[in-house]
Amino acid sequence: MQQKQTPRRWPRLALIPLCLAAALAQAATDPLAPTARWSAYTAGRATTPPMGWSSWNAFGTDIDEAKILGSAQRIVDSGLAAKGYRYINIDDGWATRREEKDGHLVIRADRFPSSTTGGRSTFRPFTDKVHAMGLKAGIYSDLGRNTCAQAFSGDNTDLPKGSVLEREIGLYGHIDDDIKLFFADWGFDFIKVDGCGLRAYGADSAKVRSGEYRALKPVLDLESVSRSDIPAVQAEFTQINAALARNNPDGDYLLSLCVWGAADVRAWGKNFGNLSRTSDDITPNWARLLSNFDSAAKRELYGHPGSWNDPDMLYIGKGDFDAAHLVEARSHFSLWAMLNSPLMLGADLRSTPAALMDIVGNADIIALNQDPAGNQATLAYDADDLQILVKQLASGQKAVAIFNRGLGPIDADLNAAHLKLRNDAPITLTDLWTRADTTFTNETRIRVAPRETRIFRVQGTRLLAQGVYLSEQPGSVNPAVDGVTSPQADPTVFRSSAAWSGTKGAGERPMYAGWGGARADSTPYGQVLQVAGAPFPAGIGILANSRLEVRNHGYRRITTQVGVDDSARDRQHGVTFMIYGDGKLLATSKALRWGQPAQALSADVAGVKVVELVARSTAVNNELLPVTWGAAALSGKAD
Repeated sequence: MQQKQTPRRWPRLALIPLCLAAALAQAATDPLAPTARWSAYTAGRATTPPMGWSSWNAFGTDIDEAKILGSAQRIVDSGLAAKGYRYINIDDGWATRREEKDGHLVIRADRFPSSTTGGRSTFRPFTDKVHAMGLKAGIYSDLGRNTCAQAFSGDNTDLPKGSVLEREIGLYGHIDDDIKLFFADWGFDFIKVDGCGLRAYGADSAKVRSGEYRALKPVLDLESVSRSDIPAVQAEFTQINAALARNNPDGDYLLSLCVWGAADVRAWGKNFGNLSRTSDDITPNWARLLSNFDSAAKRELYGHPGSWNDPDMLYIGKGDFDAAHLVEARSHFSLWAMLNSPLMLGADLRSTPAALMDIVGNADIIALNQDPAGNQATLAYDADDLQILVKQLASGQKAVAIFNRGLGPIDADLNAAHLKLRNDAPITLTDLWTRADTTFTNETRIRVAPRETRIFRVQGTRLLAQGVYLSEQPGSVNPAVDGVTSPQADPTVFRSSAAWSGTKGAGERPMYAGWGGARADSTPYGQVLQVAGAPFPAGIGILANSRLEVRNHGYRRITTQVGVDDSARDRQHGVTFMIYGDGKLLATSKALRWGQPAQALSADVAGVKVVELVARSTAVNNELLPVTWGAAALSGKAD
């Protein structure tokens, strides 16, 4: 279905205080109007990225109670549970049918014998066992009538049985009843919602033509955002959220959106769920890791406490990440930690070697992922063969990861500028694998082996002793409106050979929309921030007609230098920059055009909870008009 190209606006489900009603009414017609609130998803329980285990990578649909509880027991016995691994998630393959008379879902009793306890099919005995171990339990469903395994499995051994209607085990048409069943009746704490049911069951699909399944018009297209009906997909997640709110009054749940980076979800997933997949499925191959990593690495402003980017599960334990590939396994774990990805293990933990358990149990690296500030790492250096990622921690310290993507060793020069630290004061790096310390001033050289990620905790003197650049705290900066009006595929995501299709067809084309989204320390299209020839090493790059929400953690002042970025191709239209504090206009610029020097703006934000940065223009094509919030910073922390 062709998507109408209009500025993105998304519904919110949280209850709104009456004092904000007027502001929100204005925002409904003017998305750039300040709302004085943080609009990214905060429902559920995901103040830090969730950690746990999922059945899919190890077992696919060949699951049973013993396999799942066995991995759960290893998590407890190994000490991983005490380190934060809590969620034990059942993926596709658990259901045998839906009863036609009342829609009740029936569990595969041969695989989950405890489900027959007490008569009617129930997962309550299973979730009780998981909870008794001090863990939480997760379940799987799909947005459509049928699931991914039903669409793509070549073997129906583990698939639902019965009539066409009985085999419709997805959420479509059953959202309220199924969410109640999963959470209120069966006691689950987490749900992964797949999207194959809205993608793979068109009238022309072989399984529909054969009469095996009913047709459901596709509204999701993984390969092309223009063929996805984004509002239709969002409408289903809106219903799911409403059902979750009704059936979880204490808010103790997690919602995982799994539409694999399709339908521009990399831009709006942050508004609809706790986790949002940024890519297609990962496989145990180095090239696929690059694809999944790239799908999230430049979306640092789209992940926050409560709503995390998800480049898919950890594949440590198989293929290029098994016990014979410890360098790759450590890279996988380090990179996912720096991205604030959910740390979901996927191996059969009952037989996972100790060397791999030690990797996923590295408490120092887990701490980076679980840091309460919730800042995804930003790219301080970006090349095809080497990247430097820097993460601001709640303690004021930093973490840095130097990632060698290539085939040969690289001597990487790490300097104070990469870290936004002073170059005339000592900087100490603590290697989080070896615990060795290195101290230097201004610059040091670090050897990085092929496929290796060197990861360190960093202690130094910050450039802003009494403040923080907004680009250092992406977890507190939300592009509520990023200016993108025509979502385009991102050409910077590594295109790997897909393990499930081999080299059939023409190869994987750029398909993950998000090109032109807001960026930290970069223009939306990957250029250095620069206004009238003056570069800005720190700042936020975004398109015109945009609105950023900034959580203010007790700072008194915001300062920035604003202007149309030198990379803009629109040299005619002016842009007016405005700073709001809790909905009140605090500062505004004149209308600035390409080539004009940046204008300094500052405002007193003492006591302000949400600062909003708005860039307005009469331009129609925002994609031609990138703007820069240069050196944007909060300072003067209140005592």
